[in-house]
Amino acid sequence: MKIQHPLLIQAVGCVGSQMIRSLGRTWDFHFRYEDPAADPEVARRSGQRYIYAFFHEVMLFPAYYWNWPTMHILISDHRDGEMITQVVKRLGFGVVRGSSTRGGARALREMTGRIDGNLCVTPDGPRGPRRHVHQGIAYLASRTGLPVVGTGLAFKDAWRAKSWDRFCIPKPGSKAAAVTPAPVIIAPDADREALEAGRLEIERRMQAAMVEAEAWVEML
Repeated sequence: MKIQHPLLIQAVGCVGSQMIRSLGRTWDFHFRYEDPAADPEVARRSGQRYIYAFFHEVMLFPAYYWNWPTMHILISDHRDGEMITQVVKRLGFGVVRGSSTRGGARALREMTGRIDGNLCVTPDGPRGPRRHVHQGIAYLASRTGLPVVGTGLAFKDAWRAKSWDRFCIPKPGSKAAAVTPAPVIIAPDADREALEAGRLEIERRMQAAMVEAEAWVEML
């Protein structure tokens, strides 16, 4: 059954954000950065801005760990997106609505103007394919001039949803690993061919980082 009533959606947002906070306090986080300056906490202090990308299935990791108002996250316009919006706003994120399939052009224009903080994107959302990077993030990087930091995130002990992305719900006390390759920079005058090359490079680095994070977390 779909939840449609605004009060119920707000209630889901309230309960969901509290659950993430409670669970997140039990997770054991580990980080590896190829470029330490790309660490969101370092960037936050230095004023350097990035586009942070992470796959849809592991969004609970940044939802708990990087939930600052200066992190503006793109969330789909579809109905389920409203529940996610209610959750992440309560966690502390800034929110822009839209996606690669609905409201995308408007959302990208709005995000292009938001250069007072970092931008967060799930480049395979909201409907996949899983771990595929859509071209919108390359366009966004080109038009804002912000480097793309594509992070691989993994949890050791987690439940998996039977959804297109196999959404990850970490168990209490789970080990968590983040592997972050060097940022990708796309020229401001990039044409269609250059945007596609940039997209492929972001996807390659993110997929490799996911594999590395998953292998690392199993050894922790």
